Amino acid sequence: MPLIPGARLGAYEVLSALGAGGMGEVYRARDTRLKRDVALKVLPDAVAGDQKKLARFQREAELLATLNHPNIAAIYGIEEADGAVGLALELVEGDDLSHHIARGALPLPEALAIARQIADALEAAHERGVIHRDLKPANIKITPDGRVKVLDFGLAKMLEPGASSGDFGGGSSGPRPSALTMPPAMASPAMTMRGAIVGTPAYMSPEQARGTPADRRADIWAFGCVLFEMLTGKRAFDAGDSVSDAIVAVLSREPDWTALPADLPPRVRTVLGRCLQKDAGSACATSRMCASSSMRSRSMRPRPPSSRRRPPRSGGPRGSG
Repeated sequence: MPLIPGARLGAYEVLSALGAGGMGEVYRARDTRLKRDVALKVLPDAVAGDQKKLARFQREAELLATLNHPNIAAIYGIEEADGAVGLALELVEGDDLSHHIARGALPLPEALAIARQIADALEAAHERGVIHRDLKPANIKITPDGRVKVLDFGLAKMLEPGASSGDFGGGSSGPRPSALTMPPAMASPAMTMRGAIVGTPAYMSPEQARGTPADRRADIWAFGCVLFEMLTGKRAFDAGDSVSDAIVAVLSREPDWTALPADLPPRVRTVLGRCLQKDAGSACATSRMCASSSMRSRSMRPRPPSSRRRPPRSGGPRGSG
């Protein structure tokens, strides 16, 4: 049942509704103990009413709370009261990236500056063994001063049925066998409760689309999709919200490489080609890891406007080999 302004969940007083989705309803709330505003995510009943899931959620929240990075929205704690469970999160002011993209392709310097910060956030999380698994423009906030904040790190994994502690898949040994083996849009708690699609299928990696456990490669693929969308104003794999159509697009189609800006630095074209490489083998893993590292390089700058370059061939980006 939705909370109304003035309602309390433990020490948190609800101020207003911020949104709702498959992973719970989100409110602007006041922490009456520390006198600060937070984002309060009230978890679905399927989690709050199941002690096993709740215990797992607590363990994974403790891991996520160790993430301390300027480009990652922080987790403050878990609050339980009257059968409801809320996750207190850093309240990030500003529009999410999807609102910026809705106005059209971003200017090249702005897109690259945002991409570097997203890559920094992913790198920091992956080093801690945490993958996002639902990276998309709606989960990326841009503050009024231009800082990127990636939201909901790990929450998709935490709320999956059957996931176990350590299934984030960021370690060198890869994901454990108990990791979820269905795409998040097809097997989330909200999917089983309401038949709703959780997450955007267009950002699923080929590994997720094939039903194999997701690891950090899934985040890097999604990063490539987000970067392509910032640069072109359209999705790399636009198949609406149909899971089946999205799987077909991700597995069998190529982005419209000719839509990329003509003055895009060759190294960025290479990064995109590596991020969106479909081969799920070890070469793909290495390629995507290199892409993430390259994107964080401060030498990744747009060329001066006077330097022009022909668009890439339709078969793929220049330098992606």
